[in-house]
Amino acid sequence: MNMTAKQDARQLRAIGHKLKPVVTVAGKGLTEGVIGEIDRALEQHELIKIKLAVGDRTARAATAEAVCEACGAQLVQAIGNVILVLRRSSKPDPKLSNLLRPL
Repeated sequence: MNMTAKQDARQLRAIGHKLKPVVTVAGKGLTEGVIGEIDRALEQHELIKIKLAVGDRTARAATAEAVCEACGAQLVQAIGNVILVLRRSSKPDPKLSNLLRPL
């Protein structure tokens, strides 16, 4: 990882620190409705937190990987049962995007 990638990751984590989880993946797992909601949130906000209430560490890691794969997103950070996910939008809305709004 080069210096700019480390700086970018640090900046994304700093932005995500104050965010609240917008979607929760729970007992029924990753359903089409949950994937649709994550996809919508990523399109509007670009950087979101997702709460994973799916069991132990390995189940959370597998679910996080499945979320990223299903939505074409990138995992920025995983702490406990919360993940921070990024997918840049081609036409971000400055009023909704977490990346464009001031800190």
